Amino acid sequence: MPGGRTTNVAALTRKQRAGLWLIVPAALWLLIFFVIPFYSLLATSLFDPNGSVLTGYDVAWHFANFGNAISNYWPEIVRSFLYAGIATIICLVLGYTLAYAIAFKAGKWKTVMLVMVIAPFFTSFLIRTLAWKLILGDDGWVVNTLQTLHFMPQGGRILATPVAVIAGITYNFLPFMILPLYTSLEKMDPKLLEAAGDLYANPFQAFFKVTWPLSIPGVVGGTLLTFIPAAGDYINAALLGSPNERMVGNVIQSLFTTQGDYAQAGALSVVLLVIIVALVMLYVRRSGSEDLL
Repeated sequence: MPGGRTTNVAALTRKQRAGLWLIVPAALWLLIFFVIPFYSLLATSLFDPNGSVLTGYDVAWHFANFGNAISNYWPEIVRSFLYAGIATIICLVLGYTLAYAIAFKAGKWKTVMLVMVIAPFFTSFLIRTLAWKLILGDDGWVVNTLQTLHFMPQGGRILATPVAVIAGITYNFLPFMILPLYTSLEKMDPKLLEAAGDLYANPFQAFFKVTWPLSIPGVVGGTLLTFIPAAGDYINAALLGSPNERMVGNVIQSLFTTQGDYAQAGALSVVLLVIIVALVMLYVRRSGSEDLL
């Protein structure tokens, strides 16, 4: 017996070592591409604001940078979360409808429809946004059609308006909503809906009592995958909007690359990160999906 116990302990030790070695690549990846960049960003947010690209910056533990970032750019912060929230809601409505159709109604066309959902990923994000700039242009077919149908006055425009920015965000991030929703719906047993019908539930009752609750993990995952990158996006606002539609991502990009104000750019980035993390934690806990954290 003692010999057998020693053998089991040795085998367990080997398994533990093997598990640790398997963790090493992922740990190095997180260290190099997350921990170190985050530390650099945090240090940048505490730079002395009197420094410059030419004279250099010093970490002066200048916590006032965060307050200055909020007071100077709160309209862009609010606008970013407003646009991201509206786009996420639109994506949820459109994405749920399409995911439901693929999961339950597509039949032999399921694979084709899934390929069509992910097909935009084979084209650059920038090119897709530029395409929307042409579609929504003042001489584009969308504006001409709306003017012909008298839904828009002559001389009216969509480009360089909040509508264009939100439309671009919605289009670019819609697949991130559809795929998690489809995954949740595809796992659902159709017999549950049949059972609901046998219990005299109409289609609407069956949806809200059976389908919707079972798809909540997909809803939470899809909304997070859509809202988080949308809140920090700057390409759609830069190409489809005007200075009046600037989002916080545009401000950060300008502070880093054009104005060279690293302290303010770093502080604003940290503020955006903290707000997003707080909103995500609150949302996940309120939705009853704490296991996703």
